[in-house]
Amino acid sequence: MTDRTAAPVTVIGLGLMGRALAAAFLKAGHPTTVWNRTSSKATELVAGGAHLAPTIGDALAASPLTIVCLTDYRAVRELLDASDVELDGTTLINLTSGDSAQAREAARWAEQRGARYLDGAIMAVPPVIGTAEAMILHSGAQTDFEAHRPTLEALGTVTHLGEDHGLASLYDVAGLAMMWSVLNAWLQGTAMLRTAGVDAATYAPFARQMAAGVAEWLPGYAEQIDSGSFPAEVAALETDARAMAHLVEESEALGVNAELPKLFKAMADRAIAAGHGGEQYPVLIEEFTRPAAD
Repeated sequence: MTDRTAAPVTVIGLGLMGRALAAAFLKAGHPTTVWNRTSSKATELVAGGAHLAPTIGDALAASPLTIVCLTDYRAVRELLDASDVELDGTTLINLTSGDSAQAREAARWAEQRGARYLDGAIMAVPPVIGTAEAMILHSGAQTDFEAHRPTLEALGTVTHLGEDHGLASLYDVAGLAMMWSVLNAWLQGTAMLRTAGVDAATYAPFARQMAAGVAEWLPGYAEQIDSGSFPAEVAALETDARAMAHLVEESEALGVNAELPKLFKAMADRAIAAGHGGEQYPVLIEEFTRPAAD
């Protein structure tokens, strides 16, 4: 039975993620209104208790809080920028993927239309929405976030990052950088070990232990970056560069693509040439904070 004491919420956009968001609100007892250009995508949600709004205007009017999850920011503007769409007094939370500049511009646009606006990023896949494993990031006015936190917690573990509307998008892409870097490093090692008959399943537990061990270094390395001081407490960058050379050589000898380790070494070599060879690995932050040479 729906708990009518729970705040109503509207979800606009019913792709895989949008449907997961709406289902989580329904499960938590929130009266949930949905809208999608293709109304058939709402069939299962309606059967579960959701109300399908006939128009986008009706969807927005149904709840004080509207969650938007579309393909991109352009789609959000095209949908909500129509003259007959009333945003005044609405709180919009945009969980559409995009970049930080788009998020800040969307905030300005929404506020000019009279809406309160939070930008967000979903660091989870649809099947885990509604569980603590789903991490949902928000940025914008703290007061707006706190006003709707009880409703948003139906989606998973929610976090407010700060007043800058672009922060959620920045954290999103920073998280993707971590994800792809870890996966690509694992694939590099897997490709090398396969040449000796070691399968991926055998290597995976070792790789997982390595990744977890490296993650333990991050707080200490972060202190060095934030202080701008990189004493070689564990190893000097020039020592790491020699190990990188071994990785490149072994990859090439095995007939495995060596582009990734060559990139590691090229960045280390530039830092060493700039006089940082005796400092610890996080000094490479200087290479990451400057544009790549053409």
